[in-house]
Amino acid sequence: QQQQQQQQSGRRSPQPEGDRIGGGGTTTISPPDPPTAPSAPPAPQQQAYMVVVPQGVRPGSHFRVLVEGRELMVQCPPTARPGMQVRIVPPAPEPQPPAGVTDVTDLDRPPEDRPIPSPRPQLTTQTFEVIVPPGVRPNQPFALLAGGQRVLVTCPPNAGPGQKIRFQLPVTQSSSKSIESLKMNYESIKDGWTRTVRVTDMKFQWVRMDEQGDVDLSSRFNIDRSAYVRRLVFLKGNDPRMRTGMLSLVPASEAAVDSKVYSKDDGTGREIVGYADIITAQGHDFSEKARWFHDTCSRLTVDWNDGHMRITVRRQFLLADSLASVMSLSRHDLRKIWRFEFMGEAGVDAGGLAREWFQLVTEQIFDPDRGLWLSEAGNQMNMRINPMSKVSCPEDHLVYFRFLGRVMGKALFDQRLVSSHMTRHMYKHILGWPITFGDLELVDEDYYKQLKKITALKPEEVEFLCQDFTYMEDVLGVKETFELIPDGANVDVNKDNLPEYMEACLKYRMLDRTKPQMTELLLGFFDVIPEPLLTVFDFQELELLMCGLPTIDVDDWMANTKYIGKYESKRGSHQVCRWFWEIVRDDFDHEMRARLLQFVTATSGVPSRGFSVLQGNDGNIKKFAINGVDPNTYPFPRAHTCFNRIDLPVYDSKKLLLERLKIAVTTSATGFDIE
Repeated sequence: QQQQQQQQSGRRSPQPEGDRIGGGGTTTISPPDPPTAPSAPPAPQQQAYMVVVPQGVRPGSHFRVLVEGRELMVQCPPTARPGMQVRIVPPAPEPQPPAGVTDVTDLDRPPEDRPIPSPRPQLTTQTFEVIVPPGVRPNQPFALLAGGQRVLVTCPPNAGPGQKIRFQLPVTQSSSKSIESLKMNYESIKDGWTRTVRVTDMKFQWVRMDEQGDVDLSSRFNIDRSAYVRRLVFLKGNDPRMRTGMLSLVPASEAAVDSKVYSKDDGTGREIVGYADIITAQGHDFSEKARWFHDTCSRLTVDWNDGHMRITVRRQFLLADSLASVMSLSRHDLRKIWRFEFMGEAGVDAGGLAREWFQLVTEQIFDPDRGLWLSEAGNQMNMRINPMSKVSCPEDHLVYFRFLGRVMGKALFDQRLVSSHMTRHMYKHILGWPITFGDLELVDEDYYKQLKKITALKPEEVEFLCQDFTYMEDVLGVKETFELIPDGANVDVNKDNLPEYMEACLKYRMLDRTKPQMTELLLGFFDVIPEPLLTVFDFQELELLMCGLPTIDVDDWMANTKYIGKYESKRGSHQVCRWFWEIVRDDFDHEMRARLLQFVTATSGVPSRGFSVLQGNDGNIKKFAINGVDPNTYPFPRAHTCFNRIDLPVYDSKKLLLERLKIAVTTSATGFDIE
């Protein structure tokens, strides 16, 4: 139930020159009808001040002023520029409650700890000049590094190899030059999938570089090189509060994401984030990225005076009340400030109730007993969508996934945490990161090995498999057959269509099997979060951002580690193993320890009973293992997430170990071949 209440605040400011200030209110959502608070008496008139807009401040951005010993944030009007004077009217000081009266109106107060937005980088247009590389034909794309950013340039129709061409790119003023000549530099982007910026429309696009540093334009499926990215096309729904959409897996090179975010949820209004903001944030470490992301979300938050939400739920009907409340909201409401109240309880939401609500709601909806999610076979801490969720909730299972998407998006928007970890490819789908054939191993190791064996067969042996384009699985004890392509039951697999069969199997297991649920989850998530903001993170960072940094007991980690290979005889007393644990304990911070854990086990989650019950991909206990290998064969550490094992070369110095371990851990999400 919704009820609009116009807030009458005792701190109301005068309305200068007839302009109306405020106009918002509290939207209360609760099972019973809440009473409307009586109006407070008007506040005394406040004095107006003239302040000068500082240099570097753009229309719509904020700047600090000091008035009567109080630091205030002022938003630059659309028509003002640096050096101009603007008139402000500070709000009245906080009224103090009478003696003996306890003030418990926090539900109706704006938050006092909202982050102060940082100034955006100043932009200018930079002209770059580059020589078209050998082998590039007219209208063919090629990649390079320009202004510190990976850029995708299309060769003009009248140009060819060896000729100079120019293109323009927005850059920060500090890095601008009149014309910058570029040498082809592929050292950081060859032999792997990387995200670039298309010069034609400034959208982010995935490209794969081959061993020579050229853009890989091959179109047929290859289990070693091909990758797919989910594409979500938004459509208008019958209910204006709910968009619908079409979800599919497309070749990674065909997926593109905007590089701009606007103030309104329909893609209009003033620009909040642009290309330069994103590429600047992409170059930061995780903590700085997170700070930038939350700062940007604060810019998108609806001002308290323009409306805010009070959500009242009954604890014994928490999930039902919460679902009814959240699903009644528009996308605009999802970016308002929320305050929570548990009926019949005297708690005041100063942040604690919100944290509890997000924790309890996500715990309940991820609970495997509810039938919407299942524990991953190889890791009980990671959750995956139940393909048969319709059987558990035949009438409304998709509503729960849309609801969860909105809750997860709102948690990320408001710097709250969710209670459960998901499988790795789920984070990739949220980010729009490439899904490769190797990702299938974490989903179903046996099926992955089965398909790999087929690719190793001789061409004439493939037809003897008597395999068609179908997939059979157990549904509540009954074997059911699903077609991988239209009329797949009548299409036999042979040497000529084997790549297409592998492609169909990958698409089915990684998306098509749970496409309706995944569509609703993403629609709900992007009801809150603009997709361009996520382009600064990799899937490991997104997991840390949504679930928080884990508390890792290094002593417990060490005590439950196996040593094999070249470390088997000396075990933890081997010099390299001692260096490894010294680095983990002393040189790595919380983030790097979590990323190391992700690197080796595919999740940042730690079992509640510690590392002694760490599971492998087969569901059995597989303790963390350090395998000693020859550095001449494997110059960098390698991870085997199915077995919770790290192959650690026997380095001859701690410095080299630290350097190589950092590279391996921080680049494991990029798709680059560090060897």
